[in-house]
Amino acid sequence: MAPGGRRDPYFKFNFHVEIESLVVGGFQEVSGLQSEIEFQEYREGGVNAFTHKFAGPVKYSSNLVLKAGLTDSRGLWEWYCDVTRGRIVRKNISVLLLDEDGLEQMRWDFEKAYPVKWVGTDLRGTGSEVAVETIELVHRGLMRG
Repeated sequence: MAPGGRRDPYFKFNFHVEIESLVVGGFQEVSGLQSEIEFQEYREGGVNAFTHKFAGPVKYSSNLVLKAGLTDSRGLWEWYCDVTRGRIVRKNISVLLLDEDGLEQMRWDFEKAYPVKWVGTDLRGTGSEVAVETIELVHRGLMRG
């Protein structure tokens, strides 16, 4: 802990992605760590000061999006290809936020995910950036571990 009891926030660049409990490659970016509760409004007759709001189902408005440097590893690509052929294999995925010592401090678990979109890299003869592929996954739920 920092002097004076202050806790510094974690750096967002220090993370791992696990698929079925195995740490998978070096991902450049992860997005889609969000959920929201839908609500329904109800106007009660004779009550004009407010509208009742009732909690509805949880909505995962964003898919999990993983961006990784392109390598000769074909695991994510083959998983995506299996889905295009109708062989849907759902996998549990975890995103782990690490501290400066590489120890897990926070975890988001995505249940029963499978890929629904793959985007290859842009190729430019004049650039010097790392080639990046993107895979987008739908899931059945998000829990913070």
